[in-house]
Amino acid sequence: MFATFIKNLRNLTERKISNYPYFGKWLILGTIVGIVAGFGALGFYYSIKLSEDFFMSYLLGMSTPHPTGEGGNLIYNAVRPYLIPIIVALGGLISGFLVFKFAPEAEGHGTDAAIDAYHRKQGKIRWRVIPIKTFASAITIGSGGSAGREGPTAQIAAGIGSLMADLLKLSVEDRRRMVAIGIGAGIGTIFKAPIGGALLAAEVLYRRDLQPDVIYPAFVASAIGYSIFGSFEGFVPIFGYYLAPFNPLRLPMYAVLGLICGLLAILYPKIFYYTHDKFKSLKISNYYKPVIGAFGAGLLALLFPEIMGTGYGWIQMLMEGKLELMPSFGIPLFVILLALPIVKIIATSLTIASGGSGGVFAPGMFIGAFIGLDVGLLFQYIYPTVVHGNVVGAFVIIGMLSFFGGAGKVPLAVTMMVVEMTGGLQLLPAAMIAVSISYLVSGNYTIYHAQVPTRKDSPAHAGEYNMPILTNLKVTDIENFRNISIHPDADVKEAKALMTQNSVSSIPVSNQGHFLGAIYMYDIYQLNGGTVRTFMKTGVPSIKPNASLEEAWEIMNTNKSTWVPVVLDGAFLGIITMTDILDVYKSKLKSLGISGESGG
Repeated sequence: MFATFIKNLRNLTERKISNYPYFGKWLILGTIVGIVAGFGALGFYYSIKLSEDFFMSYLLGMSTPHPTGEGGNLIYNAVRPYLIPIIVALGGLISGFLVFKFAPEAEGHGTDAAIDAYHRKQGKIRWRVIPIKTFASAITIGSGGSAGREGPTAQIAAGIGSLMADLLKLSVEDRRRMVAIGIGAGIGTIFKAPIGGALLAAEVLYRRDLQPDVIYPAFVASAIGYSIFGSFEGFVPIFGYYLAPFNPLRLPMYAVLGLICGLLAILYPKIFYYTHDKFKSLKISNYYKPVIGAFGAGLLALLFPEIMGTGYGWIQMLMEGKLELMPSFGIPLFVILLALPIVKIIATSLTIASGGSGGVFAPGMFIGAFIGLDVGLLFQYIYPTVVHGNVVGAFVIIGMLSFFGGAGKVPLAVTMMVVEMTGGLQLLPAAMIAVSISYLVSGNYTIYHAQVPTRKDSPAHAGEYNMPILTNLKVTDIENFRNISIHPDADVKEAKALMTQNSVSSIPVSNQGHFLGAIYMYDIYQLNGGTVRTFMKTGVPSIKPNASLEEAWEIMNTNKSTWVPVVLDGAFLGIITMTDILDVYKSKLKSLGISGESGG
């Protein structure tokens, strides 16, 4: 049955999708990714539950808090807590064996590997990564390792996207998109945050840029994945609905919280990758490194059991202000609250940077939540009339998003995701201010080392930007603009004939020397009559004569076109094509004594 499904999809792709406009094509492919991401996330989620039942419930006799959207139980109890380091180390042993024996690229936090595949591996992810990442991460998290489920879900969904792209014989460019869409759909699904997940697909690839062409298909995929996951696990946000009113008087306090989160967002990747480098330098087998790291995290969990697993239940406890339910073991509560952000960073680094398998997103939210609580309690002590009652819960939420928005360089996505996970839409002004400050203060430090600064720095886009000479060449260096256009009242048959004659899929529309827009073959190829005006698209980007050829090239690349209209004060001067640009480019190279194959 599955083989028939794939065969039908392949036939559809080979025969029709290549002729579809962008939105039609990616509606279909986004739907495919959404379906596999939804069921993939469910499989991973149930694997974690099964692992938790065995390691934590059966072996440790432990019950941990769960957030509202996953049962809402805030009780902590452990019958055999003295076994925690042994059980966490056992999870590290099994996880490490699976990863290093069958798929070494599945080690670490997953999202980084998927980002790396997008930029540097043409979107290629081996199929075996999917099951190995699923089971290794489920065992790491279920046995109490300090890790999240979003990174593995991202790599699993991205791996499925890559696999589907190969099965459907898509291009390298489309395979990369499938990987990026998989990242967003996987995370948006497992977090029940489809909008944030879709934005993450475009944002997480870069430190200060976006990949706009994946947003639309990522929205489709995230929506479908979320619908499938929610149909089984409910649609209540993970942390329920935070309904406390917003007070603008607290905005300066949230700004301070953003500053603190930004500073600590530098510490998170520094400690994580310092630990990673130290484990890499150890002269022992890779199989044993996750065991050592997990055992160290387990020792910390003896005093701070809050660091085990994803930590969502503890975040829920903070949001509801039920701090009295936290285990203390004789340690003053304020010491625990102050220590937990740093302890969680160390525990996560030991668990994952040692070679274990799990995500860094959920630990980042845990760290940010406790930072937010600490800052909120401080302001409650100083300004009790402004910060009172359950308002401290707002600081927990803002702390979550502002910390990881800075640490992961995903301020837009994480803001929307946390709002979706908490229902706290009224906190958006505070969230936007705090995450903006955190993002600014944290600079270029990121927990995702595979990120590149901008699209220009990505090997995936090298061909688009590897022409520095074009910046010094102007549109006017092309001596003759091509005077190809059609009148808006002409028949579409004439438009089709003109496109065929000039070997293009679209042509400009002009009237009395004024540029009006363009008409595209995919809008009219099945028509036998009608006027150009009816099917003309307005708002088509144009270029001025004094613009650089690099700008012209980028407009063509962005709009998937082979030409761009040259317009001055509304007057249509003609078009220039990629061929025109390349001819001028090669002529310039020749004048400089450079071979045309050198790439400039």
